[in-house]
Amino acid sequence: MKRVLVITGGGDCPGLNAVIRAIVKRASQEKEWEVIGSIQAFNGILWEPTEIKVLDEKTVAGIHYRGGTILETTNKGGPYAWPVKNTDGTWGTVDRSEEMIRKINYLGINAVINIGGDGSQQISQQLFEQGLNVIGVPKTIDNDLSATDATFGFQTAVQVATEAVDKLVTTAASHNRILILEVMGRDAGWIALHAAVAGGADICLLPEIPYDVNEVLEKIEERFVKDRGFAIIVIAEGAKPKGGTVSEIDSKEVGYKNRRYGGVAAALREQLQDAGCKHDMRETVLGHLQRGGIPVAYDRVLATQYGTKAFEMVLDGEFGHMVSYRHPDIISVPLKEAIMHYNTVQEENYLMKAARGIGISFGDKLE
Repeated sequence: MKRVLVITGGGDCPGLNAVIRAIVKRASQEKEWEVIGSIQAFNGILWEPTEIKVLDEKTVAGIHYRGGTILETTNKGGPYAWPVKNTDGTWGTVDRSEEMIRKINYLGINAVINIGGDGSQQISQQLFEQGLNVIGVPKTIDNDLSATDATFGFQTAVQVATEAVDKLVTTAASHNRILILEVMGRDAGWIALHAAVAGGADICLLPEIPYDVNEVLEKIEERFVKDRGFAIIVIAEGAKPKGGTVSEIDSKEVGYKNRRYGGVAAALREQLQDAGCKHDMRETVLGHLQRGGIPVAYDRVLATQYGTKAFEMVLDGEFGHMVSYRHPDIISVPLKEAIMHYNTVQEENYLMKAARGIGISFGDKLE
């Protein structure tokens, strides 16, 4: 019996369970294959005792519409930065990758399917270079992987953010207020851009375009006549003012190395007040609401295609590659290519042009 190990790493994402289900259902067509899953990414392999589970059709029945992941996940530590406590009480890290690969081989695992975002796929590439048979599946609500046209989970996050804009419009109009919605995306503004266009926001502030608070204020004033009016601002968590820095929160979590963004909406409100804005302002932070819940149909379909393709790549021995959507096809691309470039919003993107065309301000002034 051959074995494939399934990993879900990094932040959770709507559609993860649909990928797991598709892998298992496709593998069930090949009688000599067994699918197992590691709990909390690679932690399940590295822990003592090992924490893995057999994934069969009964295990995955009906999980395609559930959010999160039945395998759990983590964005702390990992095989190359395993947290260890030093004798002086401080925390450090050790590289346990070789030990983990030996353990995977000992368990009779023939291939690993690693479902994750940019950080997870960088780990995939490193493990492949060390001789592990690994295949990547792109997962992120941020849509920041450049080697694929889309990542599952993104459309669900956009839907959540758009519904929030829709709700904020009614209360903003009722109170003649400026409402600021902070959305996720890290250093890519895709969620903010799509939600702003779909929800009809007046202003959209992105990580890719440092904003001028005076330009933002000018757009706001266009929306008010004798203090009557309202404005909706969608701001990505990685946005920053010209000459300023990203709003970050210090994280004390052991093993967490990502920059933790937060507070950009409140910072913008203060900047607008300092610039002379006299209108009432409130901010709303969506936070992890964007990560959770039932995936929309688009993400379920894309995730199912990814899971099916990933197992077929195992059968074909396409290790060191990642599943990719290149419209209208589901293909594979080298992991090196997948992690080479970060997918950010570019000015020439047609959605950017459409957004500017309908009057959305990005807090800048185009010459």
